[in-house]
Amino acid sequence: AMKLQSPQFQALFTPGLRSVAELFEKQNYELRIAGGAVRDLLSGMTPQDVDFATTATPAEMKEMFTSAGVRLINNKGEKHGTITARLHEQNFEITTLRIDVVTDGRHAEVEFTTDWEKDAERRDLTVNSMFLGKFCQKFYLGRFYGRIAEKPDDHEPSTLQAIKENAKGLAGISGERIWVELKKILLGNHVNHLVRLMYELDIAQYIGLPLNGSLEEFDRVTKNIQNLCPKPMTVLTSLFRVKDDVTNLDLRLKISKEEKNLGLFLVKHRQELTKATGPEPLRPYQDFIMDSREANTNSRICELLKYQGEEHLLREMQQWTVPSFPVSGHDLRKMGVSSGKEIGAALQQLRDEWKKSGYHMDKEELLSCLKKL
Repeated sequence: AMKLQSPQFQALFTPGLRSVAELFEKQNYELRIAGGAVRDLLSGMTPQDVDFATTATPAEMKEMFTSAGVRLINNKGEKHGTITARLHEQNFEITTLRIDVVTDGRHAEVEFTTDWEKDAERRDLTVNSMFLGKFCQKFYLGRFYGRIAEKPDDHEPSTLQAIKENAKGLAGISGERIWVELKKILLGNHVNHLVRLMYELDIAQYIGLPLNGSLEEFDRVTKNIQNLCPKPMTVLTSLFRVKDDVTNLDLRLKISKEEKNLGLFLVKHRQELTKATGPEPLRPYQDFIMDSREANTNSRICELLKYQGEEHLLREMQQWTVPSFPVSGHDLRKMGVSSGKEIGAALQQLRDEWKKSGYHMDKEELLSCLKKL
């Protein structure tokens, strides 16, 4: 247990929360803040949503609130142990501690308990297993590591052993849910250590990561990418050796089309598309964008520059406005070029000249150039 004292924590004590806390204390039921709100408080943020857990059963809560004249709303969660009370124009969702009786890893039949540790054990590998209790400014730390731990390798050996023994249970968790959590890890603290740990504990194979992931490349890229605000997929791609690694990840985690395409783009171009020597190092990336027919190529190039650790070029690229080709088919028709085939060929010739000029030639210069071709 550790004391927590901050303005964000004190700001939670609205008249409604004080009234709720007093009711539970009067009836000798424990009431604690649970999950994401604890994470936010530890991170110095004010929680937007606050969930509560208690040792009181739904029936005991209903009796307590009804006797106190407190309005109860939304009884849909009651069978799962959640009671919603409304005090001082504020809703409070309070859930009874539970343990899984039967579960397939995604759905469960539960029974109520008064054991906080057993309730934490049934929760997923997130801050859902942390509690801030008794409103005496203490919290109880569960299994959320990357956001909280100061040191990268300060795990309890017994915890690591338990994870390794139960890693295969992740095979029953939905890919979408795993991807949500994995993205947080990739952009959080101690990412190198935690990803290596996934391989050491045999977790990788159950969450779509390649069995022979390139950990050396991952270490290099995560150093390059610090403070560049990469997308999670940009970080993760450094583990991949071939395009099939991206495809296999998608099969397991059901990533978005854009995330998959970004991964495929980075695997394909991370080695061959690099800065030029000389006065225009950004030119290869600009030429690639100008030759591309896809609208989001600029964004992918920026992620590639992050991957490569090209911070200076990234800033230049972010400030660069993609120029518009100044000549149209209409301009060529006015010059007497009539057939579609001739217009297409002429436009391509002019584009090549425009590209050679660094995209600086204007319409008059290009049309004058056409007369000489």
